[in-house]
Amino acid sequence: MNGRIVTLGEIMLRLKSPGFERFFQSPTLEATFGGGESNVAISLANFGQDAAFVTALPANPLADACLRFLRGCGVDTSYVQRSGGRLGIYFLENGANQRPSTVVYDRAHSAMATASPADFHWDQIFDGAAWFHVTGITPALSASAAELALTAVQAAHAQGVTVSCDYNFRKKLWQYGKSAPEVMGELVKFVDVGIANEEDCQRSLGVSLSAGDWEEAVASGELDTARYRALAEKVLAAFPNLKMQAITLRQSYSASHNGWSACLYDGRDFFLSRRYDITNIVDRVGGGDAFAAGLIYGLHTGMGHQDALDFAVAASCLKHSIPGDVNQVTVAEVTRLMQGDASGRVQR
Repeated sequence: MNGRIVTLGEIMLRLKSPGFERFFQSPTLEATFGGGESNVAISLANFGQDAAFVTALPANPLADACLRFLRGCGVDTSYVQRSGGRLGIYFLENGANQRPSTVVYDRAHSAMATASPADFHWDQIFDGAAWFHVTGITPALSASAAELALTAVQAAHAQGVTVSCDYNFRKKLWQYGKSAPEVMGELVKFVDVGIANEEDCQRSLGVSLSAGDWEEAVASGELDTARYRALAEKVLAAFPNLKMQAITLRQSYSASHNGWSACLYDGRDFFLSRRYDITNIVDRVGGGDAFAAGLIYGLHTGMGHQDALDFAVAASCLKHSIPGDVNQVTVAEVTRLMQGDASGRVQR
């Protein structure tokens, strides 16, 4: 399929303690950029797609460097609005073994949190676009950001653009008086492809099989895939506009050792991916974004649902080996892993 892929969201300055150190164990923080929707755009550009990222950034040198980073990754930044007072920041302490990773946000009143729908020309943005991707992170930032995200999906839907949404529940962000299900329930009415992890359907949409399921399953490392088919069926029943629901299945044995797979339900058939046992994780932040980008790539380029799901899981598996938010892999590398080459031998 031809046509541009557009993503909307906030990109932040990422400040991470070196290696697996605690915050300020040494007086150094590694500075890069990252954000859910920008990560997806960059992955898609790495896969050879025409990808555009829409956001608001302040007019200052930090944001200038951020734009250079995006452009260097092959992402179209033509629709970025320069407005607002600050660039959002997040701090990351990378966990290891039984110590979990920790994220601290410093993004209140950022350019994206204060942006409004009127700041963007949606007819121009979606002219020639085939796919639009958002997440549940943007609507969690502020009431105006929630209105912005809703306006965007409505405009994309009205122009016949396929819309995907990663529900991405972020408990630390929902602070402005509305609950996630209250906001996301309206947004998802305009979505074609839903993406979630084991708790997002419950936390973001209010759709679950029984309370407490996901906490118990993740803590034990045991996931019953039959329950996920039932959950996906329930989501599609609640939102009949959805054409399919994908759910990533993470078995978290420790911060360094995860089982990784996913499933997809299209209203008729239920697909289950290969499972990867990922040990010695380098950086799991951005793994879900890598999955979303892989699934979008597969569906956008005409793969069957099973192949698109397998491509997405393989792409996100590889992300766990790469430092930073962004999945720096190619289609050939993902395909090689899909085909069973997981040896890690030197390629000469």
